Amino acid sequence: MSDKNNKIPFNEDNYTHNINRNNERKLDRRGFMKTLVGAAGVFAVSSLPWGVMAAKELNRLGDKKYPKHKIADLDKVPVGDAVDFHFPGEHDSAILIRLSEKKFVAYQNACTHLRCPVFWQKDEGEMLCPCHHGKFDVETGAPIAGPPRRPLPEIHVKVENGAVYAVGVKRYEA
Repeated sequence: MSDKNNKIPFNEDNYTHNINRNNERKLDRRGFMKTLVGAAGVFAVSSLPWGVMAAKELNRLGDKKYPKHKIADLDKVPVGDAVDFHFPGEHDSAILIRLSEKKFVAYQNACTHLRCPVFWQKDEGEMLCPCHHGKFDVETGAPIAGPPRRPLPEIHVKVENGAVYAVGVKRYEA
């Protein structure tokens, strides 16, 4: 056998599969994990101010004052009927239901499962979300069937001078 058949056909410095070559692996598993943990730490520290601001805002919701908003005149809402309105903002859909001569309930009108609209079914006496057949108790807003797990946010109402007014939103504690 000749010695020329055992020679490598290219320069050994270009040989990329040589694991003994210095600095061939600049980022090994340990280096990658250190970089990953460092990046996660930077992200956590950089998002901390936003979390603090959100916590402060949530703590103030219980003290938030809402302007009184007229929903309807008493003589325009028969017992058992419902009225759609917007509260606390113009894009927040809500529903008022007159349960008896003197009892009214109001809730934000978005299902707590996937924010589909909730409808009052007078004949059945129940609030229904048609998206996934969620049902809510009209007296409390608590879910009684379907996928929703949280109650509908309640809106405080006040009756005065022959009209029904929305005056606040009940804050639920987690």
